Amino acid sequence: MDLSYTPEEEEFRARLREWLAKVLPGMPPKPSPDDWPGRRAYDLGWQRMLYDAGYAGLHWPADAGGRGATPTQHLIFLEETEKAGAPYVGANFVGLLHAGPTIAAEGSAGQRARWLPPVLRGEEVWCQGFSEPDAGSDLAALRTRARRDGDDYVVNGSKIWTSHAEVADWCELLVRTDVKAPKHRGISWLAMPMDAPGITVRPLRTLAGSTEFAEVFLDDVRVPVANRVGEENDGWRVTMVTLSFERGTAFVGEVVACRRVLGELAREARKNGRWDDAVLRRRLGRLNAEFRALWRLTQWNVSESERSGGVPGVGGSVFKLRYSRARQDLYDVAADVLGPEALDLDSRWTLDRLSSLSYTIAAGTSQIQRNIVAERILGLPKGR
Repeated sequence: MDLSYTPEEEEFRARLREWLAKVLPGMPPKPSPDDWPGRRAYDLGWQRMLYDAGYAGLHWPADAGGRGATPTQHLIFLEETEKAGAPYVGANFVGLLHAGPTIAAEGSAGQRARWLPPVLRGEEVWCQGFSEPDAGSDLAALRTRARRDGDDYVVNGSKIWTSHAEVADWCELLVRTDVKAPKHRGISWLAMPMDAPGITVRPLRTLAGSTEFAEVFLDDVRVPVANRVGEENDGWRVTMVTLSFERGTAFVGEVVACRRVLGELAREARKNGRWDDAVLRRRLGRLNAEFRALWRLTQWNVSESERSGGVPGVGGSVFKLRYSRARQDLYDVAADVLGPEALDLDSRWTLDRLSSLSYTIAAGTSQIQRNIVAERILGLPKGR
């Protein structure tokens, strides 16, 4: 693993910092969390600014509309934009971090030409139709059925925890195309237009009061066979590519954010007198070491990705497993530092604390990540 930066990479960092310093002061105010059309417009407006400046899809290959930058340059981009307080990808995160990279890696030339440029230009939003009410953590137990009818699949079933479905144009959808095959072998990966007849979206209100998730009901929805990415019944393998991006690189910017939050908490503890508590100082110090180690692990994963053609490996599960726990520990400490303020329902600390509870479930539960680490990294036998 090479943790140093080349002169070219440092020059890239300097140019990016200069651009961020110029454009961020002119950004409009963020819309209300409940204003989903406004949030979509805000997030896609920022994406268009990145596109016009040449920073959209940095690490995507050139034939997918990206710049073909190295994974290390992408890491620098995520680090610097977070440090500068730039907008997050927001409503476009599935398209930019999951579906887009999957199509870039697995899609045909025509599919890449159709779907990737609108994502990079900030014109179309994607959602993820993977989880189902009766499948739990066993994603391969999904029951949503796609029956072949000429040039279309006719899809029936339902999905849950579908992020940003109410403002999405497309859905990366997992369906069962062979009910007789073993459960991991009868699945296909489809790109479903969200304006197709037969789709019902029902927003779900989370513990934090937001509605970024939804249930999606599919009733005889017709999806063109041409929208299948990969071969029929090869969707599980394609899904592993999607999940490798989701676990391997999608949380990188959040590690930087957590390190920034940790610094805020240390300054607040010094100001309000909590710094005199030796136990609290040790907890803050341990978290500092945790997030420094996670950043180094991220760099290692990026180095591995660079050597393997840009697709992250199973090391992302190690990162995801530890990061999920560390993020929850961070907001536990925040409650001790801030006291009653941490219970204010209008406080960002409270909302972030509630959000942190989901990280041991989102993108694959911690139990699933432990299985992956045990079986694919340590070589232990599968559990029975």
